[in-house]
Amino acid sequence: MKKSKEALVLLLAGGVGSRLNILVQKRAKPAVPFAGIYRIIDFSLSNVMNSGLNKVGVLTQYKPLSLMNHLGMGEPWDFIGRSRGVKILPPRTGEKESDWYQGTADAVRRNIDFMQANPADEVVILSGDHIYHMDFDAMIAYHRSKNADVTVAMMVVPKSEIHQFGAGITDDNDRIIEWEEKPEIPRTNLASMGIYVFDYKHLLSTLARDKAEIDFGMHILPRAIEHDNVFAYPFYGYWRDVGTVQAYWQANMDVLKKESGITPQKWEIRTNIETEGRTSDRAPARFGPDCTLHCCMVSAGSTIEGSVINSVLAPGVVVEKDAVVRDSILFEDCVIKKGATVDLAILDKRVHVGEGAIVGSGTNHDKVNILKPSHLYSGITLVGKEARVPAGQKIGRNCVIDSNMTEESYQSKVIEDGESLLAKDDTL
Repeated sequence: MKKSKEALVLLLAGGVGSRLNILVQKRAKPAVPFAGIYRIIDFSLSNVMNSGLNKVGVLTQYKPLSLMNHLGMGEPWDFIGRSRGVKILPPRTGEKESDWYQGTADAVRRNIDFMQANPADEVVILSGDHIYHMDFDAMIAYHRSKNADVTVAMMVVPKSEIHQFGAGITDDNDRIIEWEEKPEIPRTNLASMGIYVFDYKHLLSTLARDKAEIDFGMHILPRAIEHDNVFAYPFYGYWRDVGTVQAYWQANMDVLKKESGITPQKWEIRTNIETEGRTSDRAPARFGPDCTLHCCMVSAGSTIEGSVINSVLAPGVVVEKDAVVRDSILFEDCVIKKGATVDLAILDKRVHVGEGAIVGSGTNHDKVNILKPSHLYSGITLVGKEARVPAGQKIGRNCVIDSNMTEESYQSKVIEDGESLLAKDDTL
């Protein structure tokens, strides 16, 4: 059997990820920080590295600068050398500037020259915005053992959630015989993870066949299932699409739970610690004599004088005396001043919460965000990058505070549940 190291990897990292709201206002979804020191894309890249695959093309599009800075030349993931590397594939516009990638298959088709320049036995297609641990080498071996044209990684999910996924119906040999894309009335609980292995020549001919087929789940897979050999590769580990605020928050909280199945260090997940503001030049975290810590992650460079409970803190966070951070995610260099409370909230980089302020006030988690009810509905409040919350300010549940808001931006001392404080030209 040939070594699976001859496979080419295409990592789709260009999605807008709009359901993450203000967290993707200034960055691509795969570049969103995760679990204190990582970014979401680190999981897919580390899986590729740990599977022994050598050539990766990263397809970018939406606000790619921070993602490109993070990836660099691929050194943190050992993608260096004559036969190894990460290639950033920038957006390919059509005749109109707005004519960007129309779907997952369209994105790959527009980078077909990269595929042709890197011939392989198989092409592994991944998403850059999932949290999971997976051995692609084993999946490729399975693909070859089935003599498959296409292999789709699939896992069992509750039927109540299957409407969010592509769903496959298989025979006794794990061959996919029917496909339903986001079915309203599910007939199976087997969901696609958005991870595919294609025979290299088969993918090239498929992409050349019909340019109207722009999406793998909507177009490519249903036709392949009808005419070709398509198999399901069963997956049983931890996997989460962190495309919503609730899912993103939950995955971060899972890192704090031993029984959840997510262990980035055990999984050997790597990140670029040399990126601006990361951990390479940070001193160890400091803990005051009266601080309280319970079920939390505190990163390097942080100073904790108050209480941190069930929360994830990135490098450089300051929690002053009598301040409380609970059920929250704080990005780099946030400052929580004396006596302030942050409860069930996500704070982007360098947010400053003034003395005695409350972010996440009250107990009414049910009043959804007025502007984006499908984004914020479970009580989580978002505060954008470099925003300032005035001393004594109260911000309720399911609220959004825009990036770069100053103390003068607030018209009252209370932001009610479900309300948003946005810049005039910002609609999120």
